[in-house]
Amino acid sequence: MSYADGEAGSGMRWSTVTIGGVCSKPQYGWTTKAMSEGGRIRLLRTTDITSGEIDWSTVPFCTDEPPDVDKYLLHEGDIVISRAGSVGVSYLITRVKPSVFASYLIRFRPGPTVEGRYLAYFLKSRDYWQQIADNTSGIAIPNVNASKISDIRLPLAPLALQRRIVAEIEKQFSRLDQAVASLQRVKAQLKRYKASVLKAAVEGRLVETEADRARREGRSFETGAELAAQGSANAAGGRKPGAALPYETGEQLLKRILDTRRSQWKGNGKYKEPAAPDTSGLPKLPEGWVWCGFEQVSSADKHALKAGPFGSALKKDVYVPSGYKIYGQEQVIRGDHSFGDYFIEEAKFRELENCTVKPGDLLISLVGTAGKVLVLPENARPGIINPRLIKLSLNPSFIAPAYAAYMLQSAWATLFFKGQAHGGTMEILNLGIVKTLPVPLPPLREQHRIVAEVDRRLSIVREVEAEVDANLKRAQALRQSVLTRAFAGDAG
Repeated sequence: MSYADGEAGSGMRWSTVTIGGVCSKPQYGWTTKAMSEGGRIRLLRTTDITSGEIDWSTVPFCTDEPPDVDKYLLHEGDIVISRAGSVGVSYLITRVKPSVFASYLIRFRPGPTVEGRYLAYFLKSRDYWQQIADNTSGIAIPNVNASKISDIRLPLAPLALQRRIVAEIEKQFSRLDQAVASLQRVKAQLKRYKASVLKAAVEGRLVETEADRARREGRSFETGAELAAQGSANAAGGRKPGAALPYETGEQLLKRILDTRRSQWKGNGKYKEPAAPDTSGLPKLPEGWVWCGFEQVSSADKHALKAGPFGSALKKDVYVPSGYKIYGQEQVIRGDHSFGDYFIEEAKFRELENCTVKPGDLLISLVGTAGKVLVLPENARPGIINPRLIKLSLNPSFIAPAYAAYMLQSAWATLFFKGQAHGGTMEILNLGIVKTLPVPLPPLREQHRIVAEVDRRLSIVREVEAEVDANLKRAQALRQSVLTRAFAGDAG
């Protein structure tokens, strides 16, 4: 049964009116600059209402107060609507500090025929937003004015019925709010769980260490040279089938890495040892692990650790519709190597070949959302990095790229970067900072077990997150369903 049917017997009917028809004359806000402190009257802006709640402690003050302050003062029951920026966003003033409203807001005051909360809920409905879209379509910079908002139509129920509708909306929204709060708590718990998994992974607490496994299986501890000899014997069929593999510690692995690099050096001049990190004051690692730096475990390529080119070397006027891909922060932040459509031709690619990337390389974002990591998969397109990324080309015989990526996303790396980055934040990183990061290096087989276990656990996290996000979307759809029924006279 609809509201209209339910009230027909008493002569109470719905009507279609305009916002301007049920409100006093709309008013534009006061034009002035905002200042963070030292003022007397606050200045409410569009950005202060977009979240759906006003935090008055963050609302700035007027630099210049209006000569007629009373004309612009906000009062409880006022409705402000944004005419530019977040066009159409509205807010019903309930608890108010001494404040005026800024020029990109328009104030409407509900008249005696409309309940303020009834109008405020209509301004969140699909019908209202469709009318806003119709009024701003085809406009390069979307905006509306008081006249256009005044002409927006709304279904008006009798006043007593408006109050009943508001009560029903609030009852159903309260239930949805509780459900959404529960879902948000689950998301927060998942985020904490993911962080705890990565923390345990780089502290040697996620899987059985290679040292413990070697003792349990009765395997010997052998040096890198002995392991290399054993590997040659295995290749020649010298190892008995089923015989336990010897155990190489992280320290032995690092020594083997450095010995290999030194023996294979073919460059000009004297060989230069890769930089080791400062390990003074670092926490004790699990048995068999060792601290190292990315320079020590990188590939032999002299551009293995490389920041993107200067911006002047990669301007947009060199972009082409297809060719060699330009990798930037958008791929790293999204976790999708295939995203984006910026390309350069071969001549430019050859010019910037020291910035080229290949499958297995780690890409790290440097600015804004800094510290995000992406490992390029086998099917990644040939390309280069842009100035907002650095690449790490690691030797997979020494360190698993996926292990390095998880380590870079762990609390250990995050805290280190925050301590080193400009301003003590994660807003800006650079290659020098990444090079100085002490990397906890487990034995190679242990690295692979760690990666497999992290993958397993995080795949479960992703499944749960997807379900939570789907339920959050359903909750939003249910809100719109409640509003649609309410203003169609179909709920009560």
